[in-house]
Amino acid sequence: MSSGTNHPCVWIIAGEASGDNYGAMLAEALRQRRPELRLRGMGGEQMRAAGVELFVDSSELGVVGLVEVLKSLRFFIRLLREVSARALAERPAAVVLIDYPGFNLRLAERLRCAGIPVVYYISPQVWAWKKGRIPRIARDVDKMLCIFPFEPAVYAGTGLDASFVGHPLLEILAPLRHKPPSRDPNLVLLLPGSRSSEIKALFPDFLRTAAQLQQARPELHFMVPLPRQSCLEQVKALAAATPLPLALSLEYSVGETRQWLSRASAGLAASGTVTVEAAILGLPLVVAYRLNPISWHILKRIVKLPYVTIANLVTQRCVYEEYLQTDAVPEKLAPALLSILPGGKRHANVVAGIQECVTQLGGDDAVSLRVADAVLATMKEDAAKT
Repeated sequence: MSSGTNHPCVWIIAGEASGDNYGAMLAEALRQRRPELRLRGMGGEQMRAAGVELFVDSSELGVVGLVEVLKSLRFFIRLLREVSARALAERPAAVVLIDYPGFNLRLAERLRCAGIPVVYYISPQVWAWKKGRIPRIARDVDKMLCIFPFEPAVYAGTGLDASFVGHPLLEILAPLRHKPPSRDPNLVLLLPGSRSSEIKALFPDFLRTAAQLQQARPELHFMVPLPRQSCLEQVKALAAATPLPLALSLEYSVGETRQWLSRASAGLAASGTVTVEAAILGLPLVVAYRLNPISWHILKRIVKLPYVTIANLVTQRCVYEEYLQTDAVPEKLAPALLSILPGGKRHANVVAGIQECVTQLGGDDAVSLRVADAVLATMKEDAAKT
């Protein structure tokens, strides 16, 4: 409990933009349940706007360059020490750690040693790799709140209280989910990712795939929704350097991806969070990904999963067809896309799979309230011990 007040204090620790978003929603849910709570932590503008008193602005963490490895390491060690010392001084009633495992798992260990309850929201993906971290997580965390239904089983037998609360994107996308979609049957999205390396590896073949589709179906047209202006500049440069057999009916958009996911009838996407958003918003996809060969061979040795796409992992079947590495070529991507367009042979199957995926992800919009209830239950359990 923070000094100077009789009201319990809950910390929320988020180190990335997505965590800031989820933390802000959690803050609002906690205040809905317990208006008297004090909320402090590490986050960005969304958490600040939700009334969280920030002692660390996580938006500043992005200024630490990846190239400056030693400088980055020193920065995060100092940050870890400062946050740990503050926790010892203030002794919050509970600390909610959101994702960001490189930092948060180390902080969890220090909080456990100090006897401060730890709730971890969004499990590290130990089901995919680094399974050796599971015993350490079970030792240092009081409650694990999972966003995928298959994750609690990963912690079975460890003694860790792990439960499935639903995916927060269900809540974030609720306004679009509950609005009747107005889909253009001839609109196809090209979603080449947000990282420069992804875009460079995939976008030229996405364009060639679109050209094949337009040759087969001249009425089709294409939209490339992008998250940032820098991505737009990169894709336009790649488009100018990619010879095509015809002039594509192609447009670009920045910062409106979710709106386009609700308006198109199919998409070709790089594997990533956008595939979860597409599933929640009901858009059939074909998924592609390509790493450099060395990284791919290393990853194959570490990760033993039947699929890379969350919709497929959640439903345990192929909802979104995946084309990886040398399979991610127009000759395979174009027929796969044609098959998921309205009237295509896989369209109905994909739509049914998407609906099943959304149900498995939690179905409703009350995710943050479930997380808030779990945090408050942890506080109550800890208080009963003392």
